[in-house]
Amino acid sequence: MAKTIGDWGEGIAMDFLRKQGYEILAQGYRSRYGEIDLIARDATYLAFVEVKTRKSAYFAEAREAVSRSKIQKLRRTAEWYLVKHETTLQPRFDVIEIYAPLGVRTEEPELIHLEDAFQ
Repeated sequence: MAKTIGDWGEGIAMDFLRKQGYEILAQGYRSRYGEIDLIARDATYLAFVEVKTRKSAYFAEAREAVSRSKIQKLRRTAEWYLVKHETTLQPRFDVIEIYAPLGVRTEEPELIHLEDAFQ
């Protein structure tokens, strides 16, 4: 079965985060409230990461696809995660935008990591 562009983008984001020193704790974490693409930690932060993969930003930047409703679902799902997994790390919400003009055949996609993307 072929990977979807979203799955492919999440893989690119995971590789990037690992190279930045993050440990990936979960991919596709689900609760009754919603789903978080990636949950990762470094020495300071527990990052709840939404990954948006697009061919281009021609019509809108990928981060603009994170609606208020989606943010609310992410927050509730993160709260659920924190109830189940105690931590002393500072929680943070990030967005990783991936631009891949040739879709999954793009050899060098552009990646933009927006830390603390919404407060």
